Amino acid sequence: MYLFIFALLLVVFQYVNSKRILDSYEGIIDKKVAHHERDAGKFADTISNLRDQVMDLSEFSVMNTESALSYLEAEGYRVNELIPFIKDQLYELNLVKGDQHPLIPYAALNGGKMMIDQVRVLNHKWIIANFTDGKYWGEMFLTYNLSEDEQLTFKVVESFLYPIN
Repeated sequence: MYLFIFALLLVVFQYVNSKRILDSYEGIIDKKVAHHERDAGKFADTISNLRDQVMDLSEFSVMNTESALSYLEAEGYRVNELIPFIKDQLYELNLVKGDQHPLIPYAALNGGKMMIDQVRVLNHKWIIANFTDGKYWGEMFLTYNLSEDEQLTFKVVESFLYPIN
């Protein structure tokens, strides 16, 4: 008889203890869910802003300009190969021997050499590029032409060297 009462008390104790632990975990989970839902609202605004920024940045890109893509494809070029080729040709001009870059109309002011840093192909004729010598930097607007024998020529239309503040 005592064994039965002891077993019953043990079962009741385990039930009450388990119920208390379960309620505690549910409270913790509810707090975490509320916290995550609150953060999700903050992050939704951030995600929306980042999507807007991506759309703005991709606005002037040959890969997102249907008429430029159509023009290049009509000329028989594979755009996914042509754009890296154009960028590589510009970056290879950084390796030309001498103190002056063949396209950048400014001499390096700190003893180095001006080099093209970033390139964005805007459409089937235009490019913008950043250049720097490590201290001074600027931007330039280029046109490019690909001849029938696949010779690529660049022409600097405008350039600007930023002053140091």
